[in-house]
Amino acid sequence: MIKVFSAQNFIEVAFWRNYLEQQGLCCFIKNEFSASAAGELPPIDCWPELWIEDDRDEALAKKYLASDPLGEQNLPAWTCSYCGEESDGQFSHCWYCEQERLNETMKET
Repeated sequence: MIKVFSAQNFIEVAFWRNYLEQQGLCCFIKNEFSASAAGELPPIDCWPELWIEDDRDEALAKKYLASDPLGEQNLPAWTCSYCGEESDGQFSHCWYCEQERLNETMKET
């Protein structure tokens, strides 16, 4: 067993556990309920940790952890065809007028 990831936010650790499990890696979370010990222990020692069961999977796990599984970081911004406002690429609706992003009327910027 080897620790491959730790974060203060449990949701982030749980996301990566689910993602690694979808890729076929056996893993689990330690310190899931340790937040209440912060103060008695250093806070960083209470953070949730993601561990993989097979040490041979370490390189593969780290490769997945360095990836962008949601694919949102590289999407181009788009311009709303209704109001003309620009929204970041990961959003499906205009931030200003809340109109849905339509691929046929989308203008890449």
